Amino acid sequence: MNTYAFVDSPIGRLLLQADGDALTGLYMDVPQRPPPANGGRVEAPDAGPLAQTRRQLLEYFTGRRREFDLPLLLHGTEFQKRVWRALTEIPYGRTSSYGDLARQVGNANASRAVGLANGRNPIAIVVPCHRVIGADGSLTGYGGGLERKRWLLAHEGTATDGGLRLVG
Repeated sequence: MNTYAFVDSPIGRLLLQADGDALTGLYMDVPQRPPPANGGRVEAPDAGPLAQTRRQLLEYFTGRRREFDLPLLLHGTEFQKRVWRALTEIPYGRTSSYGDLARQVGNANASRAVGLANGRNPIAIVVPCHRVIGADGSLTGYGGGLERKRWLLAHEGTATDGGLRLVG
């Protein structure tokens, strides 16, 4: 069963989606109701992993959690899944560049493809695509908006040293 729940956060309203026992989506800038999926979606804040996700997000936003421990189901190409797995290896409070991720997934020339995969990450924050920055330390593109990316990095203690600059 496809279920969803909304969560209010310091960066705005978030939409959580689950399919059975795994989290399948975490989105920002969401409408009042998610678009219908095959078989429909049911608002069920306590179904499957949604209650656990809401609790862990609250802990993250209040500074009591640095890593998420949730069942995830990521739908994408094999390359996208490799990139998304690599994102989960970027520690809290640290960043990586698109080039570094390309090398980590086995193709040093795939920075643009890594950027595209990063932009299609269906589980924001938990799969920390906000931790990817430009090679020069600049904050580049983020599906949730650059101000949210700046907030998330500052929250993790990353953007407070002045070494990052906002681009866009």
